[in-house]
This record gives sequence, structure tokens and C-alpha cells, in this order.
Amino acid sequence: MQKIQLGQSNLRVTPICLGTMTFGEQVDEPTAHAILNRSLERGVDFIDTAEMYAVPTRQETYGATETIIGNWFAKNPGTRAKTVLATKAAGPSRATPWVRKGTGMTAADIVASCEASLRRLQTDVIDLYQIHWPERHVPAFGNMYYDPARETSQTPIREQLEALAGLVKAGKVRAIGLSNETPYGVHEFVRLAEAHGLPRVASVQNVYNLLSRAVENALDESLHRLGVSLLAYSPLAYGLLTGKYDQGGIIGPEAPAGARITRYESVRKLRWGRPEALVAGRRYNALARDIGMTPVQFALAFCHTKWQVASTIIGVTSVAQLDENIDTWGKTLAPEVLAEVDKLRWEMRDPAI
Repeated sequence: MQKIQLGQSNLRVTPICLGTMTFGEQVDEPTAHAILNRSLERGVDFIDTAEMYAVPTRQETYGATETIIGNWFAKNPGTRAKTVLATKAAGPSRATPWVRKGTGMTAADIVASCEASLRRLQTDVIDLYQIHWPERHVPAFGNMYYDPARETSQTPIREQLEALAGLVKAGKVRAIGLSNETPYGVHEFVRLAEAHGLPRVASVQNVYNLLSRAVENALDESLHRLGVSLLAYSPLAYGLLTGKYDQGGIIGPEAPAGARITRYESVRKLRWGRPEALVAGRRYNALARDIGMTPVQFALAFCHTKWQVASTIIGVTSVAQLDENIDTWGKTLAPEVLAEVDKLRWEMRDPAI
């Protein structure tokens, strides 16, 4: 795997990133460490986490994922120097007062979150520090429309950038990024950074998969023109693009018992539990089989093929799943197959937007 430059930063990362939100909930610490070891063996040294993980987020598991990764670093001297470590500061509270109370996210909140992450991760520096979701109201996490009446912003973007700049200056952060952002947000962060000599965002981490391609509705142009990289999360759409739900659905006696959508009601209430998303997933999975690929290979090859994606974030619960995901690297979709994909999107749109 040839490494790519992340935005205009000095970071160079693998085109596959190991997402870790399952660590501490679906995945226990010994298994998580085995996955981390195998990832490094396979050449995937880009690791993404967040202060609010594990997912689904609960007070009991808040910070557990970072703690597990920090313990892995401590247990295996030298691994921290071999990895590119990304984590995220949670945005304003989304019914998660154990992460942050109130509706805002101040500069002090950003600094405090970073300091806590450094402690849990048992490291002196975070390579890529990201704002997990915008401080202002945006259409995200299944909400399709922007509503000015829901605006509760309290901390200007410049103030957020200045807080991040302080962390960079102190040597605690190497580069900064955003997540669940909009074209407006990316442009404003870059504009203010360039106008005031503040750190420039290197990347945006947004959902991107066959069932949710909103990135291609203007955000991709912004990223391209501004020189900001896309980190694509949920490439398998919480399992809808693996084929595991094709026969039995997401709930009921025929559903896979240990799968996230089956196991967690909170997940089923989000975009991944929509009946339309299940139907669309089955259509794409059938197309995969028609061309001789597994649904997993097809969904990941889609991300690997698209020029918009710098690195695809994979989330796994076992070493076997990790190997299956990494083995897809090098597989791409031919233009005529992408044309069939676009026909399906025209028919079904983005059911998990």
C-alpha cells in the first residue's frame, strides 16, 4: 500500500484506516490488541478513534476505546512510533452529558478533551486531531435538512481554530481535521485559517458508502479545490453492505444475533435501520454477486475506486474480518460497473444519508 499525503499536512497515511469504535463494546481488550497487532503486520498503521467511543455510546464505556489503545501502546513499546494516530473531540452534547454538558463546545472544552485523550492514549502527541461533529447545527447523522431555527452555536469557528492552534503550538497535536462537516464548514475553516495564520484542516471524515453518497453533492468539489482529504467512514453501512442481512433482515429470529443493527436498538433508530436502506443494500449486494464479487469486496472496492476517497476507515470485530477487509485492497470497479451503481443510485437515491 502506497501512502498518501493527508491534505496539505506533513502526515502520510495508508489508504485503509483501522476504525476502532467497536473496541470496548463489541470487542474486548485482548481481541482489540490482536486486531491492532494484525493491522500493523498487514501494513495498516493509520488508526482512528474518538473520546466518546465505544459505540453505541454509553456512560459506562465512555473513553474505553482510547484506553484500550493506550494500553496497547504501553504493552508494546515502539508501536506508537510506528502508527499514525487520529482521535476526535466530541461536539456539543447529543444526549451525552457524560461527554460534555450543555449545548456548546468552547475553546476550553477542546483543550480539555485533548488533554484527556492524551492521558487515555498514553501518548504525548496526537497526529490528527478532529472535531467529531460541528459545534453549529448541521444536517448530519440521518438529518437531511439544515434548519436555521435549530441553530444553537456559541463558539465561533475562529475561536475553535485558535484552540486547535494552541494545541499544535504546544506540540500536542500535529495536524487537525473535521468530521461530519458540510461544504460551508470546510470553506470557513480553511478561509479563517489562511486569513489569520492558523492551522489548516488536513481532512474531513464523513460517511461515504453505496447507500450514502452525499459527499458527491458538492462536498467533493470543496475538498478537491481546497486540498482537503476525505476519510470515508462506514464503508459497509453498518453491515448492510456485507450481505449478512439479506436473508433474515435486521431483527427477528433469522437476523444475525451479534450484528450491530440487530443488537442495538439505538442503531436501528438511526439511518441504518431504515427499511429503504435494507432494500437498497440488498440490491447492491446482488449486483456484487452478479459480477463475481462478495458484497464486502464490492462495497470496499467502490470506495477504493472513487477519486474522492483518500483513506477508507474499516471497523471490525475480529482478526478474520480485518484480513477480509484488507484483502480487498487492489480490487476496483470497472467503469461499466460504476455506471450500473449510478443507475441504482438514481433509482433509490441515498436511503442512509
